[in-house]
Amino acid sequence: MNLSSDLSSKPTAPAISRIGRFYITRELGRGSTGCVYLGHDPVIGREVALKTFNPDLAPADKVRHERQFINEARVAGRLSHPSIVVIYDACIERDAAYVAMEYLQGCELNQLLDQGRRFAPDETASIAWRIADALDHAHRHGVVHRDIKPANIFMLEDEHPKLVDFGIAFAPNGMGDAQAAGDERKDLLGTPNYMSPEQASGKLVDARTDIYSLGAVMYEMLTGQKPFQAHQVDKLLHEIQHKTPRAPHEIDPAIPVELSRIAMKAMHKRLDQRYQSAERMALDIKRYLLLERRAKRRMRLPISMAQRRAIERAAFKHRLLLWAGSMCAIAVAVIAVMKLRP
Repeated sequence: MNLSSDLSSKPTAPAISRIGRFYITRELGRGSTGCVYLGHDPVIGREVALKTFNPDLAPADKVRHERQFINEARVAGRLSHPSIVVIYDACIERDAAYVAMEYLQGCELNQLLDQGRRFAPDETASIAWRIADALDHAHRHGVVHRDIKPANIFMLEDEHPKLVDFGIAFAPNGMGDAQAAGDERKDLLGTPNYMSPEQASGKLVDARTDIYSLGAVMYEMLTGQKPFQAHQVDKLLHEIQHKTPRAPHEIDPAIPVELSRIAMKAMHKRLDQRYQSAERMALDIKRYLLLERRAKRRMRLPISMAQRRAIERAAFKHRLLLWAGSMCAIAVAVIAVMKLRP
């Protein structure tokens, strides 16, 4: 369940004072499907974000959201990574249905993009590297997120990204696998703009679908526009499956070609031409960042007096050699002219 897309922006006074063992401090946001509260855990003594859903939902919607709650708790609860939100607790009972998670302060990446924020290439690379590393961790634990998008990348106040919302994640060998596989066949799970071609065509997916979606997020961060921008869902899905967008460096020549190539490789239509693991993608981004930092460091390094004198001596020797060569050429020309005289 993703509340970030439809929550009201203004926190309000809570209508309840307690959920489970957690005391409610204030309401952080409310939407059509549920609500998020800031709560206090009296046992551990820490603040938590409590995600709940509306108990008045239709029975079918209630069952679906309960399943997503359970799925998110089971899937994300097995992961431990600096760029993945921490799940502390979950409960699905008649009088209490919630997921208690790490309280994050900042905003979702999509909010920054919607405000017109353009990320510098190095900023984009740094954020994408951390998310790719988080995905590698998830994939190694058998978890495929299936809904990588800017709204599910939470930017902390120090610009550190956190991957959130594992509500539709797929974890092989876990409870609910049959249901997840059935959903994958019946429905298009995920957000259309960032779907992989295999998702758009309703096929079963693996970890490489997350890699594609991260490439699409990189593309938008670099260029300020989504790879595919059709307004009709059917047309959008067709473009995702059959069209190749312009490379970021072709849209903006200021974007480094190497970083552009990383995003395009992640978004390759053919699975065998895409990055085969998030680890490989993270390594390529890290290599880019290291090379860029070394280049900038060389440009900023101060020149010592000894280095300056050595450069001046080398330049003087170069000029001297050029002068000597010129004099020799002139002398040869003079001698040749004199020999030609009768």
